[in-house]
Amino acid sequence: MLPSGSMHRLDKVDLELLRALCADPHSSYVGLAHTLGLSRNTVQTRMSRLEDARVFLDFDRRISLAALGHPLTAFIEVYIEQKRTAEIITRLTLIPEIVQAHGMSGAADLLVRVACADAEDLFRVDRTILACDGVERTETSLAMGELIPFRVTPLIERGLLPRA
Repeated sequence: MLPSGSMHRLDKVDLELLRALCADPHSSYVGLAHTLGLSRNTVQTRMSRLEDARVFLDFDRRISLAALGHPLTAFIEVYIEQKRTAEIITRLTLIPEIVQAHGMSGAADLLVRVACADAEDLFRVDRTILACDGVERTETSLAMGELIPFRVTPLIERGLLPRA
């Protein structure tokens, strides 16, 4: 998404570039140009446009939490006083083990993904969340294993199919 809020429309060439990068993230512009039958200048221009449009996620999403000593993943549903949302989010960003949080519809207000060293560490993180003024309660679910890793290639490939 562009900073102004307007959407960059991905065309076939953009999708082909993204699919090639998914297959080989270390590809150079020259390598991508060769693979896709494009000029290096076309690839460079397209890649710059995709970067400007914020199509690529931050690099830290590629770093293994287990390699950082935090192999345990849990999801914590957080129930809060709605009027204190901004204050609570500010406090939660200070907890390093919180790697992601979403505002939710439904019973819980927030869904927080945490990375912890072990069960004792998870207990400490949950207590830290509960200690934030305005947090009413939490419900924690331990991730037993990642069954489908984060992926976008199937969406890219679907976007490349001819439209009926």
